[in-house]
Amino acid sequence: MSRNLLITGGAGFIGSHVVRLFVNTYPDYRIFNLDALTYAGNLENLRDVEDAPNYRFIKCDITDEVSINRVFVENGIDAVIHLAAESHVDRSIMDPLGFVKTNILGTAVLLNAARISWKDRKDGLFYHVSTDEVFGSLGETGFFTEDTPYDPRSPYSASKASSDHLVKAYHHTYKLPVVISNCSNNYGSHQFPEKLIPLMIHNIRHSKPLPVYGEGLNVRDWLWVEDHARAIDVIFHHGENGETYNVGGFNEWKNIDLIHVLCRIMDQRLGRPEGESAKLITYVKDRAGHDLRYAIDASRIERELGWKPSLQFEEGLEKTVDWYLSNEEWIAHITSGSYQEYYQHQYVTR
Repeated sequence: MSRNLLITGGAGFIGSHVVRLFVNTYPDYRIFNLDALTYAGNLENLRDVEDAPNYRFIKCDITDEVSINRVFVENGIDAVIHLAAESHVDRSIMDPLGFVKTNILGTAVLLNAARISWKDRKDGLFYHVSTDEVFGSLGETGFFTEDTPYDPRSPYSASKASSDHLVKAYHHTYKLPVVISNCSNNYGSHQFPEKLIPLMIHNIRHSKPLPVYGEGLNVRDWLWVEDHARAIDVIFHHGENGETYNVGGFNEWKNIDLIHVLCRIMDQRLGRPEGESAKLITYVKDRAGHDLRYAIDASRIERELGWKPSLQFEEGLEKTVDWYLSNEEWIAHITSGSYQEYYQHQYVTR
């Protein structure tokens, strides 16, 4: 089946991996990558597919209602994978209204365009990609499931929870065909270096301090970004209309333990004495409202759709380290100018 698929946020970290996968895997699909190219969007992420005959880039802000409606009509869009979002918790604390505008209003604009455009269609699909942060914070035990009540704790997670509810409301009110996935922390190539893993790799390489919030005891579940892209592919093609799927790596790590593993890998790659990079660890004041632990129960997607992670975490970390060490030019470009000033003051992610 041929599709006219709109992928929003396709020049970003996760989005670029999804675009690449769909362009290469489904030559009969027309893939429209829509991105506003804000600080985290970078078309260099997609140089390898930019000339593909089934790929087209559209520069557009998802809050621009007139332009979004035009994109749907002019290109016959019949499916959406919605990844475009402001995503960094620290930024949401500094600029909550920006997150409200993009993540809530932008999602509403896309949903409404789909509702209007697909009123006579039976084969449309609006796939909303969300986060595990909408569920709030776990204690030392337990897991987030698809039935976990929402309890967002930051402006970022509240904005994503709001967008999730909008998607469900459009499904129930207008019978819009939808699926939602809530995913744990991603890592891998092409991630903007304000996030934990690329930030630590960069700072270790240049012998800069490794700032860690609090005591570094916050726990996150980590998933290799290419495994997430595969999960999105599976859910898009086989997920049940109106349902939600949790996507995770079955892979919990305390921030401080993860940083020590990164230090060890970097010492090996850089030929440093073991333990040298760990001396750069610096503890800083904890983030406001920092959630203690996220952990995803991803058994449903494995049981019903046959997806599970493909990489062991340390193997994925090694691949990630090798990519960043081999792509200093990409890092230098994306962190140049105004990016650089902000980037040097960032701490750990999520």
